[in-house]
Amino acid sequence: MKIQESKQGAVMVLKPAGPLQQADAAEFKTAAMRVLSSNLGRFLVDMSAMPFVDSLGLEALLDVTEELQKSGQMLKLCTTNKTVREVLTLTGIDPMFEHFDDVNTAVRSFL
Repeated sequence: MKIQESKQGAVMVLKPAGPLQQADAAEFKTAAMRVLSSNLGRFLVDMSAMPFVDSLGLEALLDVTEELQKSGQMLKLCTTNKTVREVLTLTGIDPMFEHFDDVNTAVRSFL
């Protein structure tokens, strides 16, 4: 999995390309935790290039959001496709994340 990192103001945007599944979940979690510690939690995940997520991918997302919750924050997801959104809803973990339709709206939510 390729994970593109870009900065918009003080916010780091992670954009994983490809499915978040068993083979890539640890890599994603490592990248997200590194960004979290270096950016004081000011980051979001652009899900536009992520076609689906499996159970280990969900676990990686939950681990990151649990770390953010220690400081009273939530993981912000944007441009989540219908399939991934359904998985989050069906598993009951959808409310643990903040959802945005596009990257700009998600970035502005930090202001």
